[in-house]
Amino acid sequence: MAEERPASVDSTLRRSAGTLEFWRDLLLVMVLAIYGLVKGAAFLLPLTFAVLVFVLLVAVIDRIAAIRIGPVQVPIWIAHLAGVMVVLSGFLVIGLILSSQGEQVSEAIPRYAERFDGLASGIVSLIGDENAESLREALAEIDMGGWAVSALSSAQGFLAGLFLVILYVPFMLAERGPMKRKFPIAAPDRKTGLEVRSVVQSISVGLQRYLIVKTFVSVLTGLFSYAIFKPMGLDFAETWAVLAFALNFIPSIGSILGVVLPALVALVQFDTITPFLVIAIGCGTIQFSIGNILEPSITGRSLNLSPFLVILSLTFWTTIWGVAGALLSVPIMVGMLIVFAHVPGLRWLAVLMSRDGQLAVNTRAEAVSEGMRSTQALPDEAMGE
Repeated sequence: MAEERPASVDSTLRRSAGTLEFWRDLLLVMVLAIYGLVKGAAFLLPLTFAVLVFVLLVAVIDRIAAIRIGPVQVPIWIAHLAGVMVVLSGFLVIGLILSSQGEQVSEAIPRYAERFDGLASGIVSLIGDENAESLREALAEIDMGGWAVSALSSAQGFLAGLFLVILYVPFMLAERGPMKRKFPIAAPDRKTGLEVRSVVQSISVGLQRYLIVKTFVSVLTGLFSYAIFKPMGLDFAETWAVLAFALNFIPSIGSILGVVLPALVALVQFDTITPFLVIAIGCGTIQFSIGNILEPSITGRSLNLSPFLVILSLTFWTTIWGVAGALLSVPIMVGMLIVFAHVPGLRWLAVLMSRDGQLAVNTRAEAVSEGMRSTQALPDEAMGE
């Protein structure tokens, strides 16, 4: 008599989704998850950043390893060394800029506050006495010192979290090879192990593609912005360039802030409006060209995300984890989209998360088919090596 096969996970999910108990338990899990995200931020934030840095590092290593100089391919150990050097150098540059200019920013706050008050008084005199009082009340509520202290605290928190990120990543790299071998060994059979490994590989490739492209265009944004800030004599040009780089990871709002904030600083710093206009127009042109022309031409449909859900994700993760959550909102959403696209029972969520319903990632069947073709010639023993 044929052995009865257990019901699949997908069919079980479909049956249970129509019950009240399912939605009750789902709501309870969501509430507990949000509570855990808030309370565990000190542990989860560095770990999440470390995962993204690891994915970016793997992407850089794989691309360096694929380089061929004539008939010779770059050795894997050289690719690892070069990839680590590239990513680590980027973090060191950012850390040095933030640490070296943090004290200068704190010293400049009184000067900027005085200059801002004078500028505000000039604006009040232009609009007349009728609107002056309401504007003064609005300006009184603006705490520039508090903003600056908050920004410095965020920078110091970044530097503290950077140590944990640097601590986690080497161990993740060390686990990369063994983890590939663990999937087939842990699976009940060779086919299941191959399926799981192929799906994980497809998810990794999607995240790598997003991070490598986003990091590249963000570096270009920071460099081109710095090319405008420095000749204009803008104070702390390096810090504003790093800020333009980081804000480019925040969808929609990040690009606007990357232009508005340095432009306002120029308006307060200089006596004429010319630097303000140059920075606003120049940086605005850079942000528009990179965000609407260069990046879409590179990514194609690989980030086919719903604009509303992008903003919703931005709001949610900013509420949960602050500025760090804003930086992580889109990478987390991309990862969720890729995972949902590979689980048949959750594929409908991936379709709803997409812009037009067309998923730009391989399905689980396609991933398994590709994985089977790539490992078809391997003997069974090779799966457990």
